[in-house]
Amino acid sequence: MKTVVSSEKNAASLDIGAVCERILKTQKESGEIPWHDGGKTDPWDHVESAMGLCVGGRFGAARRAFEWMAARQLEDGSWHSSWRDGDPEDRTRDANMSSYIAAGALHYHLVTGDMDFLRDMWETVRAAIEFALGLQGEEGQIFWAVSPEGKVDRMSLLTGSSSVFFSVKCALEIARRLGRDMAPWRRALKRLKEAINDKPHLFNAAKSRHSMDWFYPALSGAVTGAAAEKRIDRRWKKYMVDGQGALCVSDEPWVTMAETSELALTLAAMGNRGQAGIVFDWISGKVFEDGSFWCGHTYPDMTVWPEEKMTWTNGVALIAADAIFHLTPAFCLFYHSSWDEDDFSFKGSGAPRPGRPIAIHLPEKGGVSS
Repeated sequence: MKTVVSSEKNAASLDIGAVCERILKTQKESGEIPWHDGGKTDPWDHVESAMGLCVGGRFGAARRAFEWMAARQLEDGSWHSSWRDGDPEDRTRDANMSSYIAAGALHYHLVTGDMDFLRDMWETVRAAIEFALGLQGEEGQIFWAVSPEGKVDRMSLLTGSSSVFFSVKCALEIARRLGRDMAPWRRALKRLKEAINDKPHLFNAAKSRHSMDWFYPALSGAVTGAAAEKRIDRRWKKYMVDGQGALCVSDEPWVTMAETSELALTLAAMGNRGQAGIVFDWISGKVFEDGSFWCGHTYPDMTVWPEEKMTWTNGVALIAADAIFHLTPAFCLFYHSSWDEDDFSFKGSGAPRPGRPIAIHLPEKGGVSS
């Protein structure tokens, strides 16, 4: 049964404890974090939920989530694409889902300062990145997956390749902190960056209806500076409902809290922290009675759908809030200004480079100062 709610804006502030509690209530004793109670688990969203727990200071639960991942890694460095009730459900091995462990591991380290954690996770991260980069095509793109039968699917996805780009950056930084030189990864990353920036024909155009194909190249830091600003500016009206948030796909009236949080995170990464705060404010009141975020709602009728309380939605909302409000030492992980674009090393917060304000209509109320 769907829940219909009022379209009147709720300006309630983020309840970090309540958002974390939703993830904790869903996490299993083993450390596994399904999408929702009774739902499936996939590697990417599991890690995203663990990162949210880190933002909320739930380090023990986050570490159990990473240990769960390490224990289930396959011999080739990958993971099955989904589990249900502890058993593999989809045995496809996805490059993007498998490599995201690197982003989660670096994030945990930046928040906690725990070097032993990085040492413990190194072989897991190394094998995951080797698997993902083993699917790199001749022109730099990443083939998205290996089928359960062991056949490489040579389709390349822009969102997935962009996410792999960010994961490999994080893996290189982990290697650097551990005193390891992974020069082949750096060369592969440069080729992937070139593919994302200059070879759009390599990627499945049918996926461009998804808003993630719009902003993930900028979110990952593969596209930066004026090119990132132009990309976000040019397609804003296609994917955004001003005052509400980001559509999941451009041709359906479904605004989602995860995509809106990621878009806010993208704006903050580009140096537009003030605008990021305004966009995040649009979803600040779109929560259940327990304070956790809706997954999404239709527009303009404002019907909440689906009704499940998604762990990964709440995880990315916390990550976005960190980038905007500087809640943890990892707030700048996605900031373009935090990364050296030549060797992909992480420089930390430093002096942020303010981005050019995107030429969009934004309400006067809300947001934070840059």
